[in-house]
Amino acid sequence: MYNLGLLHYNCLDLASSAFLKKIIMTIDQEVIGYLAGILTTSSFLPQALMTIKTRDTKSLSLTMYTLFTLGVLCWLVYGVQLGDYAIVISNAITLALAMTILSVKIYHTINKKDS
Repeated sequence: MYNLGLLHYNCLDLASSAFLKKIIMTIDQEVIGYLAGILTTSSFLPQALMTIKTRDTKSLSLTMYTLFTLGVLCWLVYGVQLGDYAIVISNAITLALAMTILSVKIYHTINKKDS
């Protein structure tokens, strides 16, 4: 329960309100999909650009980036199977960025430049 002066409301009451449901239902699913793709892909971009620019991968986990890249590949395949362009486009871009970072990390690990 939240107290904002004279207003008392519960999060569940707010989420179950007819007004909020109406707003949520009027937003096109495709718009939400593309917005999610733009936000998540663009959030990954600064790390990718910094890694490409500096070639510094010491602080990056090889295991994490390997699992992440495989996960993004799975999302891409899933999007193709569904025919969902929002999932396909965002994960194709993220996969390219993740593979770039992973390639630099693997190169540095093999050549002992991460020590």
